[in-house]
Amino acid sequence: MKMEKTLVLIRGAGDLASGVAWRLRRCGFPVVMTELELPLVVRRTVAFAQAVFDGETVVDGIRARRVALAEVASCLAQGIIPVLVDPAGEAVRHLQPRVLVDGIMAKRNLGTRREQAPLVIALGPGFTAGVDCHAVVETNRGHHLGRVFWQGSAEPDTGEPGALPGVGVRATRVLRAPMAGFVKEQRRIGESIRQGEWIATVWDDAGRTAAIHAPFTGVLRGIIHPTVPVTPGMKIGDLDPRAKAEYCYSVSDKSLAIAGGVLEAILSAGRGATAL
Repeated sequence: MKMEKTLVLIRGAGDLASGVAWRLRRCGFPVVMTELELPLVVRRTVAFAQAVFDGETVVDGIRARRVALAEVASCLAQGIIPVLVDPAGEAVRHLQPRVLVDGIMAKRNLGTRREQAPLVIALGPGFTAGVDCHAVVETNRGHHLGRVFWQGSAEPDTGEPGALPGVGVRATRVLRAPMAGFVKEQRRIGESIRQGEWIATVWDDAGRTAAIHAPFTGVLRGIIHPTVPVTPGMKIGDLDPRAKAEYCYSVSDKSLAIAGGVLEAILSAGRGATAL
């Protein structure tokens, strides 16, 4: 298998999918990513989805650019990750990648099929290896994080975020919208915030507002883009109790573990029956 000729298409460009793209690109694979017109990404400083909003973004030294389908080849030739707005998943048919990775992290399958590419890899719950994909990579924090399954599924969705050191109640690090509307940030990603301080406001066209305050002291690790409409209970931010601002600007340990699983799946498939 020649890595430079093995095109990898990743559906989704949030922080976990971006960690996969980052590692594969550093290993020499050409990588293309797809996203929604208004990505729901929270950890925007480490997500290539930010290119949809800004036109271009850099994560840990790797550059990505929002492009049209016709610009993908020239973008790849420059060593840049192309990001396509492709909510319907049409890019798979046009680009015919050797590897398709579903990194949407919707906790369910939104249309990925095993026959779409010689190797189809899915991240997290909602997929069954051997049925709708060839391999599943575990995304739940714990002993099996990053493990590749060629049969069966990842651990089921718990409905709660993974625990981080310093948070007594697991769900408190995730900031959720108390009402429908849009988020206006009062603090920026990477800023230190004390418990009770004002982080953001959710507002709507009717003039209603609701303030979001820090449940504990930490660093604001992520907050949703202000142009994205939110619904009640939707994840809109992430507060990190470890209080290390530098963690906001580099690919996380969890992302790298998952990326390692994807890399393992590609390399092991390339040596086996799946001709990559």
